[in-house]
Order: sequence, then structure tokens, then C-alpha cells
Amino acid sequence: MKVTKASLADGRDIIYYDEEDDAERRLVDTRDLSGAPTLHSEVRYDPLLKEWVAIASHRQSRTYQPPTSDCPLDPSTPERATEIPSYDYDVVVFQNRFPSFAQGVPPVLDRVDDEPLLVRKPGEGRCEVVCFSSDHNASLGDVSPRRMRTIVDAWADRTAALNALEEVAHVFPFENRGSEIGVTLSHPHGQIYGYPFVPPWTARMLASAAEHHDQHGTNLFEDLLHAERRSGTRVVTASEHWTAFVPATARWPMEVHLYPNRRVRELPELDDAQRDDFAHVYLDVLHRLDGLYDLQMPYVSGWNQAPAGGDTLGAEHAYLHLRLLSNRRGPTKLKYTAGSESGMGVFINDVAPEMQAASLREVAVR
Repeated sequence: MKVTKASLADGRDIIYYDEEDDAERRLVDTRDLSGAPTLHSEVRYDPLLKEWVAIASHRQSRTYQPPTSDCPLDPSTPERATEIPSYDYDVVVFQNRFPSFAQGVPPVLDRVDDEPLLVRKPGEGRCEVVCFSSDHNASLGDVSPRRMRTIVDAWADRTAALNALEEVAHVFPFENRGSEIGVTLSHPHGQIYGYPFVPPWTARMLASAAEHHDQHGTNLFEDLLHAERRSGTRVVTASEHWTAFVPATARWPMEVHLYPNRRVRELPELDDAQRDDFAHVYLDVLHRLDGLYDLQMPYVSGWNQAPAGGDTLGAEHAYLHLRLLSNRRGPTKLKYTAGSESGMGVFINDVAPEMQAASLREVAVR
């Protein structure tokens, strides 16, 4: 893989990940970006739920569902300059122009309205965009295993880079696909968030893993994986290095988790065999999802991995895994977070996890 680093017109980083060593990329951004948005990002602490909430008012002006001819993630052409100066690319990563978290954001007072309970800090961190293909009309499920392997390598490379930043506490690579899930740009892409704090879901899982280890002397994630493999009723597909299953406690009408069979804590720790195998297993899962109702399944898919630094409670027990969820509960039906989910955080799933898994196993993959 050839890695080429450059800068956009406003100083943001852009990195090309190419599968051929002789790939040549156009690196000069010819746009005038002197009117770039001022970044106003901060995080405020909720003392009731003990969670940080990000406030990023500049994101109100971000690009929203532009026509295909104005997509900012397409390669540039001689007639139109985009976020990607090159006329072609394999995989490319660049800093988000409208980030939720950023480096060098303006300082803020450490209290909202000078109230001791209302704690806030600058929203320091980093947000990057990952484009999976130069083909605007493609989808991640359409890429080749080789391209998927390149994407895994890019995720791992950026995880290591962001983990090294002082302001980043946790790195979260993820993809949102489909307008039904809230995607604002249809080009095949994902994002990487470098949070300035450990997100609540990760913190809770790691605390549970630490408690489980204290009580049983084993790894909680590993024990859950072994339980799903022994049962088999919710396993969607499995290989030498990976297992994809619908968790017994699935919250969404379509939810699949992918675990490496050998525990690693974060993406950079995956070896070549695991990375190669993931490319095939993940594409298999995506093909099953799209084949279930013979339409492109909307989903949110993201990696859960160890926090940066390793000083979070339970961080030594982390187990890298990918969690994919969809709000589609039928060919013509969507699930929305209604009163119980939005108001109390209690999910009610209309589809039994065992039925989810069985329906995916029955799909004839291409």
C-alpha cells in the first residue's frame, strides 16, 4: 500500500491510501478556502448521567444532501475542484471541514453561566472523513476484498495516529449508510472520531469487563463470543479468524456484531491473516444485508476498541469488535427511537434475534 500525505487549501491534512506503488495523485488544492467556517466546539458534562455532550454550532452550515453533480467527496475534475484534489483515488482520508471535535478550537470558560454544576471544556479532538471509493454510485458492499483490506489498513493507520494525539482519548471509526439512517452525503464514505473523552458505551462495557474479570478471572467479551459460538443459533457466518452473530440482546431489528476469534484490543493489533479474512467476512455480511429485502440496507457500523492511553477502567480487558445496526424492520418498515428508547434508554426490539440471524443465514450471497 502506498501512502501519500498532502494538505488542502485551508491547511487540513489529506492522506491517500493506494493499492499500487506507482499510483500518482494530484496533490495541489486549487480552491480558495479563505472563508472556512470558524470552529465553535465545546463539550459539556451532564452530572445526572455522568456523560459529556458535544456542542458544535458551526455544523449547522455543513453540506446537506447536495445533488450528485456537487458532491464534495467525488474526485476533482479540471472543471470542478472538490475536497479531494486528485482526479482519482483508491481510499482517501482527510480532516472534516465541519468537525464535531477539532484541534485548536477557541477556549471556553470552564463553567456555563458561571454555575459550578455546569462544567464545560473546549471540544478538542479530531474528526476525519474516509472515502472508500472514487465511484459516487458505489457502496462499501460493492468494493473488492482487496479494497476492503486497504480500508482496514487505513482504519488501523489512522487509529494509531489519532491515539498518539494528546487531546484524543478514544478513536471511533464508523460508517453511516443510507438516507433512512440520516446520511447527508450519499458518496460511499465513513468517518473517524477522535473523542476528547471515553464515550459512555465504551466506558460502561469496559467497567463491566473489569467487574467480570474480578469475579470470574476471564474476559467478558471473550466469554460472550464463546457463548454465541457454542449456541450457534444467532451466528450469521464464521471463518477461521472472525465470527459474525446477532447478539442475544439485539436492540435493533437488524444488528450484527463481528469479533475476531483471537482477541486484540485495537485495530493496529490485527495481523495480516485477520485483516485479509475480515475483508471477506465483512463483505459477506454486507451482501446478506442487502440481499435480505433485495434493497440497500441502511445501517450504522462502527468499531469498538480500547481507549487511547489505557488508563480507563477496564481498558486492559478491551476486545476489538465491530457493531452494525439497522433501523429497517421490513421491506417497507423502519424502526424509530420512540418513547421508551428516546425517553428512557430502554430498547424494544420487534424482531427476535434468532429470527434475524436465521433470515440472514438463508440469504444467497453473491
